Amino acid sequence: MTQFGFRLLPVLTGVFGVWLALAPSAAQAMASGVPALKPHRAVYELSLDDARSASGITGVDGRMVFEFSGSHCEGYTLNMRMVTQMMDSQGQTNLTDIRSSTWEQAEGKTFRFQSAQYLNDKLDDVTMGRATRKDPGTDVEVRLSRPSPKSMALPPKVLFPTQHSLAIIEAAAAGQSKVEAVLYDGSEKGQKVYDTTAFIGEAVPGGSEEPPEAPAKEQGLGALRSWPVSIGYFDTAGGDLTPAYQIDFRLYENGVSRDLRISYGDFSIRGRLTKLEYLSDDKCE
Repeated sequence: MTQFGFRLLPVLTGVFGVWLALAPSAAQAMASGVPALKPHRAVYELSLDDARSASGITGVDGRMVFEFSGSHCEGYTLNMRMVTQMMDSQGQTNLTDIRSSTWEQAEGKTFRFQSAQYLNDKLDDVTMGRATRKDPGTDVEVRLSRPSPKSMALPPKVLFPTQHSLAIIEAAAAGQSKVEAVLYDGSEKGQKVYDTTAFIGEAVPGGSEEPPEAPAKEQGLGALRSWPVSIGYFDTAGGDLTPAYQIDFRLYENGVSRDLRISYGDFSIRGRLTKLEYLSDDKCE
């Protein structure tokens, strides 16, 4: 049975301008006319989109809950849980439960992360650590406490997830079509760094399209400007020309995403927005 993990970009975060070593804070984004990321909780129903025979996968059924909160003064918190049931061509079923929680200082100085993966209700993997950037232009120091103590240094240009999301939104607002960045999100036991390439389509003006999902209509997403975005994640160590996985989605200027498609090469998954709730904004003193 093929196993997989879902990487958020915020994507979703559910996830610009000329790429900089440090992406702008929400305060800087507001000054340039880009809205701050809106704290929200979104629920996506997951299903199999397409699968090659080589994948051995015949069905996927699941749900992802994504909660983003915080501000440029308090930092950003992202909690995610994804539960999927995958069926293979032999009639076997595996249940995967992935839970993750991260906190990111707005200026990219500190990134804390922890995640746990359960396979068929048994704990399969735990990752916990912290990444610190002391000064601009210096290496990012990573200290892992789980699954085992380890330290490593990452290049100064590495972005954390919310930095990456802000970078893509700024680039989209500036009419740019491509963002390349090196991303560290604490995945793969905290030891994976990805080269990412984001392609941004033409802006869809607010009010020109009505999203089909009821939650999107109720929360007024159709009134906001949005962009189709596709992000490829490449293994920096392997130097692969084919992405390890790719995420396509519609990104709104407040940071909410819908119409997800996650491709792992041999198979892909669709994510349909079924619930959207805006959370209270943290007030900065």
